[in-house]
Amino acid sequence: MTEILIVTTTVDAPPAAVFRVLADPKTHGDIDGTGWVREPLDDGRELTEVGQIFRIAMYHDNHPDKHYEMANQVTVLEPDRAIGWAPGGLQEDGRIELGGWTWRYDLEPVGDRQTLVTLTYDWSGATDEIRKNIVFPPFPVSHLDNSLANLARLSVVRT
Repeated sequence: MTEILIVTTTVDAPPAAVFRVLADPKTHGDIDGTGWVREPLDDGRELTEVGQIFRIAMYHDNHPDKHYEMANQVTVLEPDRAIGWAPGGLQEDGRIELGGWTWRYDLEPVGDRQTLVTLTYDWSGATDEIRKNIVFPPFPVSHLDNSLANLARLSVVRT
């Protein structure tokens, strides 16, 4: 059984425009293909460095609290090339407890005005404890395709 989903699309915008959308937590709700992601809970500042933590409000009908939050830690950040993060929960002492899954976007220029975007959702690091509560993948691959379509629309606007 594969524990990694990978989808790709070509976006009619240069890598810098696509990266700007991905590095802005205020756009993540608009990018999201599941409908679960809401607004940023911090100042919404741009993602600029590996290790940076940003919190996002979430909603899911099957979550015990319905409304909840995710704390995400940036795991890769190469401007105009790649960005990724690992979701988890922020503990009372300020530490982040990661769940073991990651989101990563790789950007490859196609000519001067397009970008090949590869979205990788990897849950191979999810712990047994997490797997007791979450069935992976928690959504069909079509949600990732929807996310890339949303990203493409937002990136064209930012060009």
